[in-house]
Amino acid sequence: MQDVAAMGPVAAGGDTRRVVILGTGGTIAGVSDEGDDRRYQAARLGVAQLVEAVPALAAVPLQALQVAQVDSKDMGPAVWTPLLAAVQSQLQRDDVAGVVITHGTDTLEETALLLHLLLRPGKPVVLTAAMRPASSLQADGPANLRDAVATVRWAAERGLGGVVAVMAGGVWAACEVRKAHSHAIDAFDGGGAQALARVDAAGITPGSRLWPQPLGWSTASLPDAWPRVKLITSHADADAEAAELQSCLDTCAPACPWAGVVVAGTGHGTVHQALWPVLQRCEAAGAVVWRSSRVARGGVQADSWEPGSIGERRWPGVPHLTAAQARVLLAVALGCRLPGLPAVPAVEPAA
Repeated sequence: MQDVAAMGPVAAGGDTRRVVILGTGGTIAGVSDEGDDRRYQAARLGVAQLVEAVPALAAVPLQALQVAQVDSKDMGPAVWTPLLAAVQSQLQRDDVAGVVITHGTDTLEETALLLHLLLRPGKPVVLTAAMRPASSLQADGPANLRDAVATVRWAAERGLGGVVAVMAGGVWAACEVRKAHSHAIDAFDGGGAQALARVDAAGITPGSRLWPQPLGWSTASLPDAWPRVKLITSHADADAEAAELQSCLDTCAPACPWAGVVVAGTGHGTVHQALWPVLQRCEAAGAVVWRSSRVARGGVQADSWEPGSIGERRWPGVPHLTAAQARVLLAVALGCRLPGLPAVPAVEPAA
Protein backbone atom coordinates (compact mmCIF):
# COMPACT_ATOMS: atom_id res chain seq x y z
CA MET A 1 0.00 0.00 0.00
CA GLN A 2 1.26 3.48 -0.83
CA ASP A 3 1.86 5.82 2.10
CA VAL A 4 0.12 8.94 0.79
CA ALA A 5 1.66 11.17 3.44
CA ALA A 6 5.21 9.91 2.82
CA MET A 7 4.80 10.40 -0.92
CA GLY A 8 4.42 14.15 -0.37
CA PRO A 9 2.06 16.59 -2.05
CA VAL A 10 0.89 16.18 -5.62
CA ALA A 11 3.27 18.12 -7.84
CA ALA A 12 1.57 21.31 -8.99
CA GLY A 13 3.83 22.08 -11.95
CA GLY A 14 2.96 25.27 -13.79
CA ASP A 15 -0.79 24.63 -14.04
CA THR A 16 -2.73 26.53 -11.38
CA ARG A 17 -6.16 25.36 -12.49
CA ARG A 18 -8.18 23.31 -10.02
CA VAL A 19 -9.14 19.65 -10.18
CA VAL A 20 -12.83 18.94 -9.55
CA ILE A 21 -13.57 15.73 -7.67
CA LEU A 22 -17.06 14.34 -8.20
CA GLY A 23 -18.24 11.78 -5.65
CA THR A 24 -20.65 8.96 -6.45
CA GLY A 25 -20.16 6.67 -3.43
CA GLY A 26 -18.72 3.17 -3.61
CA THR A 27 -16.36 1.24 -1.35
CA ILE A 28 -13.90 4.14 -1.39
CA ALA A 29 -16.54 5.96 0.69
CA GLY A 30 -17.49 2.85 2.68
CA VAL A 31 -17.38 2.38 6.45
CA SER A 32 -17.37 -0.73 8.62
CA ASP A 33 -18.90 -0.36 12.07
CA GLU A 34 -17.50 -3.76 13.05
CA GLY A 35 -13.86 -3.22 12.10
CA ASP A 36 -14.16 -5.95 9.45
CA ASP A 37 -13.08 -4.97 5.92
CA ARG A 38 -15.40 -7.60 4.47
CA ARG A 39 -18.49 -6.31 6.29
CA TYR A 40 -19.08 -2.68 5.51
CA GLN A 41 -21.61 -0.32 4.03
CA ALA A 42 -20.56 1.41 0.83
CA ALA A 43 -21.23 5.10 0.18
CA ARG A 44 -21.19 6.35 3.76
CA LEU A 45 -18.64 9.20 3.57
CA GLY A 46 -18.98 12.32 1.48
CA VAL A 47 -16.39 13.16 -1.16
CA ALA A 48 -15.14 16.13 0.90
CA GLN A 49 -14.26 13.69 3.71
CA LEU A 50 -12.33 11.53 1.26
CA VAL A 51 -10.27 14.53 0.19
CA GLU A 52 -9.58 15.55 3.78
CA ALA A 53 -8.14 12.07 4.45
CA VAL A 54 -5.33 12.62 1.92
CA PRO A 55 -2.68 15.01 3.31
CA ALA A 56 -0.86 14.99 -0.04
CA LEU A 57 -3.76 16.92 -1.58
CA ALA A 58 -3.69 19.79 0.94
CA ALA A 59 -1.71 22.12 -1.33
CA VAL A 60 -3.58 21.27 -4.53
CA PRO A 61 -6.40 23.54 -5.79
CA LEU A 62 -9.43 21.28 -5.57
CA GLN A 63 -13.19 21.42 -5.52
CA ALA A 64 -15.23 18.46 -4.23
CA LEU A 65 -18.84 17.97 -5.33
CA GLN A 66 -21.23 15.17 -4.41
CA VAL A 67 -23.18 13.91 -7.44
CA ALA A 68 -24.58 10.72 -5.90
CA GLN A 69 -24.08 8.38 -2.96
CA VAL A 70 -24.62 4.78 -4.08
CA ASP A 71 -23.06 1.35 -3.98
CA SER A 72 -21.90 0.97 -7.58
CA LYS A 73 -23.69 -2.37 -7.92
CA ASP A 74 -26.79 -0.17 -8.05
CA MET A 75 -25.37 2.18 -10.69
CA GLY A 76 -27.55 3.12 -13.67
CA PRO A 77 -29.10 5.96 -15.66
CA ALA A 78 -30.47 7.62 -12.51
CA VAL A 79 -26.84 8.39 -11.59
CA TRP A 80 -25.25 8.39 -15.04
CA THR A 81 -27.46 11.20 -16.33
CA PRO A 82 -26.58 13.76 -13.61
CA LEU A 83 -22.97 12.54 -13.55
CA LEU A 84 -22.57 13.13 -17.27
CA ALA A 85 -24.10 16.58 -16.93
CA ALA A 86 -21.81 17.42 -14.00
CA VAL A 87 -18.67 16.27 -15.82
CA GLN A 88 -19.56 18.23 -18.95
CA SER A 89 -20.34 21.34 -16.91
CA GLN A 90 -17.05 21.22 -15.01
CA LEU A 91 -14.93 20.55 -18.09
CA GLN A 92 -16.29 23.70 -19.70
CA ARG A 93 -14.85 25.88 -16.94
CA ASP A 94 -11.63 27.71 -17.83
CA ASP A 95 -10.32 27.35 -14.27
CA VAL A 96 -10.65 23.54 -14.27
CA ALA A 97 -7.77 21.32 -15.42
CA GLY A 98 -9.78 18.11 -15.32
CA VAL A 99 -12.14 15.93 -13.33
CA VAL A 100 -11.71 12.99 -10.93
CA ILE A 101 -14.68 10.72 -10.23
CA THR A 102 -14.76 8.56 -7.11
CA HIS A 103 -16.73 5.41 -7.91
CA GLY A 104 -17.37 1.87 -6.77
CA THR A 105 -15.32 -0.90 -8.36
CA ASP A 106 -18.18 -3.22 -9.36
CA THR A 107 -19.44 -1.16 -12.31
CA LEU A 108 -16.53 1.21 -12.84
CA GLU A 109 -15.80 -0.31 -16.27
CA GLU A 110 -19.35 0.46 -17.41
CA THR A 111 -19.34 4.09 -16.27
CA ALA A 112 -15.86 4.59 -17.74
CA LEU A 113 -17.00 3.35 -21.15
CA LEU A 114 -20.18 5.43 -21.01
CA LEU A 115 -18.16 8.60 -20.45
CA HIS A 116 -15.69 7.59 -23.16
CA LEU A 117 -18.55 7.24 -25.63
CA LEU A 118 -20.38 10.47 -24.80
CA LEU A 119 -17.83 13.07 -23.68
CA ARG A 120 -16.18 15.25 -26.28
CA PRO A 121 -12.36 15.33 -26.58
CA GLY A 122 -10.78 17.90 -24.31
CA LYS A 123 -9.63 17.70 -20.72
CA PRO A 124 -8.70 14.56 -18.73
CA VAL A 125 -11.32 12.64 -16.74
CA VAL A 126 -10.05 10.05 -14.25
CA LEU A 127 -12.16 7.47 -12.41
CA THR A 128 -10.81 5.94 -9.24
CA ALA A 129 -12.12 3.60 -6.55
CA ALA A 130 -11.03 1.32 -3.72
CA MET A 131 -11.13 -2.35 -2.83
CA ARG A 132 -11.15 -1.67 0.92
CA PRO A 133 -13.48 0.68 2.80
CA ALA A 134 -12.28 4.04 4.05
CA SER A 135 -12.44 2.75 7.64
CA SER A 136 -9.87 0.01 6.94
CA LEU A 137 -6.46 0.24 8.62
CA GLN A 138 -5.08 -0.61 5.16
CA ALA A 139 -7.42 1.52 3.09
CA ASP A 140 -6.31 1.83 -0.54
CA GLY A 141 -8.69 4.66 -1.41
CA PRO A 142 -6.47 7.56 -0.24
CA ALA A 143 -3.53 6.44 -2.39
CA ASN A 144 -5.79 5.87 -5.40
CA LEU A 145 -7.37 9.32 -4.98
CA ARG A 146 -3.97 10.95 -4.72
CA ASP A 147 -2.80 9.13 -7.86
CA ALA A 148 -5.96 10.11 -9.72
CA VAL A 149 -5.46 13.82 -8.97
CA ALA A 150 -1.80 13.55 -9.95
CA THR A 151 -2.81 11.90 -13.23
CA VAL A 152 -5.29 14.67 -14.06
CA ARG A 153 -2.66 17.34 -13.47
CA TRP A 154 0.02 15.46 -15.37
CA ALA A 155 -2.27 14.89 -18.34
CA ALA A 156 -3.61 18.46 -18.33
CA GLU A 157 -0.10 19.93 -18.40
CA ARG A 158 0.58 17.88 -21.54
CA GLY A 159 -2.69 18.71 -23.26
CA LEU A 160 -3.99 15.17 -22.94
CA GLY A 161 -7.73 14.61 -22.70
CA GLY A 162 -9.71 11.42 -22.46
CA VAL A 163 -11.23 9.10 -19.89
CA VAL A 164 -9.04 6.72 -17.88
CA ALA A 165 -9.22 4.75 -14.64
CA VAL A 166 -6.48 4.87 -12.02
CA MET A 167 -6.23 1.94 -9.62
CA ALA A 168 -3.30 0.50 -7.65
CA GLY A 169 -0.78 2.53 -9.61
CA GLY A 170 -2.12 1.59 -13.04
CA VAL A 171 -3.62 4.01 -15.55
CA TRP A 172 -6.09 2.16 -17.79
CA ALA A 173 -7.98 3.33 -20.88
CA ALA A 174 -11.74 3.57 -20.34
CA CYS A 175 -12.39 1.44 -23.42
CA GLU A 176 -10.19 -1.36 -22.04
CA VAL A 177 -10.43 -1.30 -18.24
CA ARG A 178 -12.24 -4.07 -16.42
CA LYS A 179 -12.40 -5.55 -12.93
CA ALA A 180 -10.40 -8.75 -13.19
CA HIS A 181 -10.26 -9.92 -9.56
CA SER A 182 -13.03 -10.00 -7.00
CA HIS A 183 -11.03 -8.92 -3.94
CA ALA A 184 -7.33 -8.28 -4.70
CA ILE A 185 -6.07 -4.73 -4.20
CA ASP A 186 -4.65 -4.76 -7.73
CA ALA A 187 -8.02 -5.83 -9.13
CA PHE A 188 -8.12 -4.07 -12.51
CA ASP A 189 -6.47 -4.65 -15.85
CA GLY A 190 -6.94 -3.86 -19.52
CA GLY A 191 -8.17 -7.23 -20.74
CA GLY A 192 -4.75 -8.10 -22.09
CA ALA A 193 -3.85 -4.52 -23.05
CA GLN A 194 -1.04 -2.78 -21.21
CA ALA A 195 -1.55 0.16 -18.87
CA LEU A 196 -1.25 3.62 -20.41
CA ALA A 197 0.99 4.71 -17.56
CA ARG A 198 2.14 3.81 -14.06
CA VAL A 199 1.95 6.01 -10.96
CA ASP A 200 4.37 5.59 -8.05
CA ALA A 201 6.45 7.60 -5.58
CA ALA A 202 8.69 8.82 -8.41
CA GLY A 203 5.78 10.26 -10.37
CA ILE A 204 4.02 9.14 -13.56
CA THR A 205 5.75 6.99 -16.14
CA PRO A 206 3.90 6.90 -19.47
CA GLY A 207 3.71 3.76 -21.56
CA SER A 208 4.16 3.42 -25.30
CA ARG A 209 0.56 3.99 -26.39
CA LEU A 210 -1.45 7.06 -27.27
CA TRP A 211 -3.81 8.64 -24.74
CA PRO A 212 -7.40 7.68 -25.72
CA GLN A 213 -9.72 10.38 -27.01
CA PRO A 214 -13.46 10.27 -26.15
CA LEU A 215 -15.75 9.57 -29.07
CA GLY A 216 -18.04 12.53 -28.37
CA TRP A 217 -21.28 10.97 -29.54
CA SER A 218 -24.14 13.46 -29.39
CA THR A 219 -26.32 13.19 -26.30
CA ALA A 220 -29.00 15.50 -27.66
CA SER A 221 -31.17 12.61 -28.81
CA LEU A 222 -30.87 10.47 -25.67
CA PRO A 223 -34.39 9.82 -24.34
CA ASP A 224 -35.46 10.49 -20.77
CA ALA A 225 -35.81 6.71 -20.32
CA TRP A 226 -32.70 4.99 -21.62
CA PRO A 227 -33.24 2.08 -24.03
CA ARG A 228 -33.72 -1.19 -22.21
CA VAL A 229 -31.03 -3.71 -23.15
CA LYS A 230 -31.08 -7.31 -21.90
CA LEU A 231 -27.85 -9.17 -21.09
CA ILE A 232 -28.20 -12.94 -21.54
CA THR A 233 -25.45 -15.39 -20.60
CA SER A 234 -25.04 -18.54 -22.67
CA HIS A 235 -23.98 -21.57 -20.66
CA ALA A 236 -24.28 -25.33 -20.47
CA ASP A 237 -27.83 -26.59 -19.82
CA ALA A 238 -29.43 -23.30 -20.92
CA ASP A 239 -32.76 -24.92 -21.89
CA ALA A 240 -34.60 -23.81 -18.75
CA GLU A 241 -33.43 -20.19 -19.10
CA ALA A 242 -34.44 -20.21 -22.76
CA ALA A 243 -37.92 -21.40 -21.79
CA GLU A 244 -38.24 -18.56 -19.24
CA LEU A 245 -37.21 -16.02 -21.85
CA GLN A 246 -39.69 -17.48 -24.34
CA SER A 247 -42.44 -17.11 -21.72
CA CYS A 248 -41.49 -13.48 -21.22
CA LEU A 249 -41.67 -12.89 -24.96
CA ASP A 250 -45.07 -14.59 -25.10
CA THR A 251 -46.37 -12.22 -22.43
CA CYS A 252 -45.21 -9.14 -24.35
CA ALA A 253 -46.02 -10.41 -27.86
CA PRO A 254 -46.00 -9.11 -30.50
CA ALA A 255 -43.62 -6.49 -29.07
CA CYS A 256 -40.23 -7.28 -27.55
CA PRO A 257 -39.67 -6.10 -23.96
CA TRP A 258 -36.13 -5.07 -24.84
CA ALA A 259 -34.81 -2.62 -27.39
CA GLY A 260 -31.63 -4.65 -27.60
CA VAL A 261 -30.10 -7.93 -26.45
CA VAL A 262 -26.44 -8.72 -25.78
CA VAL A 263 -25.50 -12.37 -25.47
CA ALA A 264 -22.46 -13.15 -23.33
CA GLY A 265 -21.54 -16.18 -25.37
CA THR A 266 -19.17 -19.02 -24.69
CA GLY A 267 -15.71 -18.87 -26.24
CA HIS A 268 -15.66 -16.61 -29.26
CA GLY A 269 -19.30 -15.60 -28.88
CA THR A 270 -20.96 -18.97 -29.48
CA VAL A 271 -24.56 -19.39 -28.29
CA HIS A 272 -26.38 -22.41 -26.84
CA GLN A 273 -28.80 -23.86 -29.38
CA ALA A 274 -31.78 -23.41 -27.02
CA LEU A 275 -31.22 -19.65 -27.00
CA TRP A 276 -31.31 -19.29 -30.77
CA PRO A 277 -35.11 -19.22 -31.11
CA VAL A 278 -35.22 -16.59 -28.34
CA LEU A 279 -32.77 -14.34 -30.16
CA GLN A 280 -34.55 -14.85 -33.47
CA ARG A 281 -37.88 -13.83 -31.89
CA CYS A 282 -36.28 -10.76 -30.32
CA GLU A 283 -34.82 -9.68 -33.65
CA ALA A 284 -38.09 -10.34 -35.49
CA ALA A 285 -39.86 -8.12 -32.94
CA GLY A 286 -37.45 -5.26 -33.60
CA ALA A 287 -34.70 -5.75 -31.01
CA VAL A 288 -31.04 -5.37 -31.95
CA VAL A 289 -28.99 -8.49 -31.12
CA TRP A 290 -25.24 -8.41 -30.50
CA ARG A 291 -22.83 -11.11 -29.38
CA SER A 292 -20.14 -10.69 -26.75
CA SER A 293 -18.13 -13.23 -24.76
CA ARG A 294 -18.15 -14.29 -21.15
CA VAL A 295 -14.40 -14.99 -21.51
CA ALA A 296 -12.23 -12.44 -19.73
CA ARG A 297 -10.06 -11.46 -22.68
CA GLY A 298 -10.30 -11.27 -26.44
CA GLY A 299 -13.90 -10.25 -27.15
CA VAL A 300 -15.63 -11.31 -30.36
CA GLN A 301 -14.62 -10.22 -33.86
CA ALA A 302 -17.31 -8.00 -35.32
CA ASP A 303 -17.75 -10.07 -38.50
CA SER A 304 -17.41 -13.54 -36.96
CA TRP A 305 -19.90 -16.26 -37.86
CA GLU A 306 -22.05 -18.22 -35.45
CA PRO A 307 -23.55 -21.46 -36.82
CA GLY A 308 -27.20 -21.81 -35.90
CA SER A 309 -29.85 -24.48 -36.03
CA ILE A 310 -31.25 -22.88 -39.19
CA GLY A 311 -28.43 -22.08 -41.61
CA GLU A 312 -25.95 -19.46 -40.41
CA ARG A 313 -26.64 -16.05 -38.90
CA ARG A 314 -24.20 -13.18 -38.56
CA TRP A 315 -25.17 -11.32 -35.42
CA PRO A 316 -22.48 -8.68 -34.86
CA GLY A 317 -19.73 -9.47 -32.37
CA VAL A 318 -18.41 -6.80 -30.00
CA PRO A 319 -14.59 -6.64 -29.98
CA HIS A 320 -12.39 -6.07 -26.89
CA LEU A 321 -15.17 -5.12 -24.46
CA THR A 322 -16.62 -7.04 -21.53
CA ALA A 323 -20.20 -8.25 -21.88
CA ALA A 324 -21.32 -5.59 -19.39
CA GLN A 325 -19.56 -2.89 -21.44
CA ALA A 326 -21.14 -4.26 -24.62
CA ARG A 327 -24.55 -3.81 -23.01
CA VAL A 328 -23.70 -0.16 -22.24
CA LEU A 329 -22.44 0.33 -25.79
CA LEU A 330 -25.69 -0.98 -27.27
CA ALA A 331 -27.87 1.11 -24.93
CA VAL A 332 -25.96 4.28 -25.80
CA ALA A 333 -25.93 3.46 -29.52
CA LEU A 334 -29.70 2.94 -29.48
CA GLY A 335 -30.23 6.10 -27.44
CA CYS A 336 -28.12 8.11 -29.89
CA ARG A 337 -29.84 6.37 -32.82
CA LEU A 338 -26.56 5.19 -34.30
CA PRO A 339 -26.86 2.65 -37.13
CA GLY A 340 -25.28 -0.80 -36.91
CA LEU A 341 -22.40 -1.73 -34.61
CA PRO A 342 -20.45 1.47 -33.87
CA ALA A 343 -16.71 1.03 -33.60
CA VAL A 344 -14.93 1.61 -30.28
CA PRO A 345 -11.30 1.83 -31.44
CA ALA A 346 -8.62 0.13 -29.39
CA VAL A 347 -5.84 2.34 -28.07
CA GLU A 348 -3.08 2.71 -30.65
CA PRO A 349 0.68 2.54 -29.99
CA ALA A 350 2.49 5.85 -29.99
CA ALA A 351 4.40 6.67 -33.18
